[in-house]
Amino acid sequence: MLKRISGNRSCSGLGLALAMALLAAGCSQEEADAPPPVRPVRVTTVEEAPASQSVSISGTVQAQDEASLAFRIGGRMIERLVNVGDQLKAGQVVARLDPQNALNTLRSAQAAVTAAEGRLVQASNHYDRQERLLQSGFTTRAIYDEARQGRLAAQAQLDDAQAQLKTAEDNVGYTELKADAPGVVTARGAEPGEVVQAGQMIVQLARQGGRDAVFDVSAQVLRQVPADPAIAVALADDAAVTAVGRVREVAPQADPVTRTFRVRVGLDNPPEAMRLGSAVTGRVEIESGVGMEVPASALTATNGRPAVWVVDPSTATVALRNVEVARFNPATVIVASGLAVGDVVVTAGVQALHPGQKVRLLGAAAASASEASGS
Repeated sequence: MLKRISGNRSCSGLGLALAMALLAAGCSQEEADAPPPVRPVRVTTVEEAPASQSVSISGTVQAQDEASLAFRIGGRMIERLVNVGDQLKAGQVVARLDPQNALNTLRSAQAAVTAAEGRLVQASNHYDRQERLLQSGFTTRAIYDEARQGRLAAQAQLDDAQAQLKTAEDNVGYTELKADAPGVVTARGAEPGEVVQAGQMIVQLARQGGRDAVFDVSAQVLRQVPADPAIAVALADDAAVTAVGRVREVAPQADPVTRTFRVRVGLDNPPEAMRLGSAVTGRVEIESGVGMEVPASALTATNGRPAVWVVDPSTATVALRNVEVARFNPATVIVASGLAVGDVVVTAGVQALHPGQKVRLLGAAAASASEASGS
């Protein structure tokens, strides 16, 4: 009796194991036959890029003509009479050097001129005597020529001394630094008591007569800007304060770090609120050319070439399509070929797609794509 019960239990256990194995196999088959999940994606409908678009670039207001005022000679600066922000008039004294050395040199030059004048008088008198004696026959031609040469040498020495005197007088004048034009002081480079070198900037002067809006512009934008464009400039913190300008100067070489070009825009009658150093925004219309505009997030790559995922509205599947990019903008991409107006492209979720995958459309373009498919 016990053996029969044990045999029945063994058969029951074997049947249960068989049933569980069949159930697991069925589940695996169902999982293998299950379709891939439908992935939600955000899409947009391709539109033709506008013929022109506005490009905005940040910059600053600077003086159209800015100069660094410096002494022509070196020395110890004993006085600086202006500071940053001061308005200067033409000829106004900016700073002074200790004039003692220059005055000593001037006195030495004056003494040298006096001595040279004395030697010239002496040589001239000697020459006059020798000339009279030669006419009377009481001297030789050689002595006469020596007297004439002595007078010429004395005259040359006087000319040299007078030139040295003029240089010394100029150096005394150079101990005072004066503004050569009206303007405003924007920076200072030395303090009283310092020993400065010739040419060292003492103050920087923004001369009156014009202001520039200065921008750092990429080469791509420069290529698309039309000839002699009108630049609309506005204060960064107050868009109501505006001015119009024209490109006055473009740097011939790009900055080695930013690879941008410095562009100076001359402002026509800028308002007083556009003070030197103010942050401004410049806006210019550039030609976009023919192309399709899509968000930059839609762009991916395949086989080393730019591409986008295009949705087939009738089957709700995606396909990867190569495109040719005409221009990159900060938020959009202008596609020259590979897309047509009305195509639906994926703008979010492009990294997780594969060709032929079913998708569920999100965003405003989803309704438009559904309507287009239904029609």
